[in-house]
Amino acid sequence: MDKLLKLGRDMAQLWRSYGSSYLGGVRNTLLLALVATAIGCVIGLLCGILQTIPCSKNDRPLRRFGLGLVRALVRIYVEVFRGTPMVLQAVFIFYGLPYFTDNAMRFQSVWAAAILIVSINTGAYMAESVRGGILSVDPGQTEGAKAIGMTHVQTMTSVILPQALRNIMPQIGNNFIINVKDTSVMFIISFTEFFAFHRYITGVNNLYFPSAAIEMLGYLCMTLAASFLLRLLERRMDGSSSYELVQQDALTMTAGTYSLPGGARGGR
Repeated sequence: MDKLLKLGRDMAQLWRSYGSSYLGGVRNTLLLALVATAIGCVIGLLCGILQTIPCSKNDRPLRRFGLGLVRALVRIYVEVFRGTPMVLQAVFIFYGLPYFTDNAMRFQSVWAAAILIVSINTGAYMAESVRGGILSVDPGQTEGAKAIGMTHVQTMTSVILPQALRNIMPQIGNNFIINVKDTSVMFIISFTEFFAFHRYITGVNNLYFPSAAIEMLGYLCMTLAASFLLRLLERRMDGSSSYELVQQDALTMTAGTYSLPGGARGGR
């Protein structure tokens, strides 16, 4: 109990001294996660659509070659960025580009670098989610759209994607929550998010565990709030769950009122 009281006092002391710094880190973390997740969803959407464009042996060779090349490039991108840690991706992008280009390609803003790194990492995961969401839609939907003369673009934008996006909404929310936590590796490029302030503060006063406890509570509050808001959004997309059955159809008679010639009632 004494240790818990001491931990509480140390946390309160840290918050009084560095509360504004912690809140600044929370702001940077949420902003980076939100912007990068949005851009990553756009990247994933484009990659997912490119992977599901129909291609048959009857298509022109140039079209088949182009789609095959695009799909191969998308596949390489997805596998590379899903198969390597984000911290190493940050090192290779932020420090590797100047190294290989003799400083010709150097980021002028650490914000731009952080957004780019998290966005392309998120896009790699979302590409597979979008592809799976599109393939999960009943093929009969596509066949029906084609039967009434809709083009592939019209079918995707008006029929398939609205259903696929609802199917992958939980994954979008999951990626946002992951990004809230994974932005902590951006300290490697000197981006001052929530965890970076923790490293700075503990370097000044050596209260490592009390500061880590504040960090844990902060991340937990951010992820719980995000989960709650995303569930509200999902329920709103689902619409009302209360339906009223149609009791009378103007085009047909009510069941049981059909009569046979001679006045006999239908049925036995």
